[in-house]
Amino acid sequence: MATLVLDNTALGAGRSARPTPESGPGPASDAAIMLRVAAGDEAGFTYLAEKFHRPIIHFLYRMVRNQAIAEELAQEVFLRVYRSRQSYRAEAKFTTWLYRIATNLAVNYARDHRHERAAQSVYLDEPDEESGTRPDVADDEPSVEQRLLRKERMKAIQAHVMALPERQRMAVLMHKYQELDYREIGEVLKLSESATKSLLFRAYQTLRDKLRGFV
Repeated sequence: MATLVLDNTALGAGRSARPTPESGPGPASDAAIMLRVAAGDEAGFTYLAEKFHRPIIHFLYRMVRNQAIAEELAQEVFLRVYRSRQSYRAEAKFTTWLYRIATNLAVNYARDHRHERAAQSVYLDEPDEESGTRPDVADDEPSVEQRLLRKERMKAIQAHVMALPERQRMAVLMHKYQELDYREIGEVLKLSESATKSLLFRAYQTLRDKLRGFV
């Protein structure tokens, strides 16, 4: 499983050329490529796996807070995509289907390893603009005090995001870091668009309240 994405030979990807969708890159062409994968185009699978491998790892990392586990789960995501290729239907965007698989795996992992999460410590690699916590640095080289303050802000954001109720946390991660829109998030979480907006509003309001001391 660890070589699924990178080992083209294992999937027979060498038997056909790299896909070049006529419509160019985008959600529609991703779904079209996946339909071709369902019909036996294994080179198409390699294309999609390479395209979404890093974004899926980043998403899973924010869910499980462990790089090695995120990479393992990402391999499992694409293994499930491959195994489910013949049942794929382009009723929703390919990314919606993909992130639903990733979300389910991450939630299952978190539930099975809940006792381990308290011992983990990671930092966000970027500030959350929604909560207004981006540090203002006047100089190119921040002072020691500024670096410490930024580190504390990032730790606080990470802690409060991960402390959100499960659905709110997943919605924030998909909205903020994967840039999925309300409809896409709703399809992953099986919520209406209005319910998704409400869910995110409550989540961001909670974060603003918790992070007032860092603004």
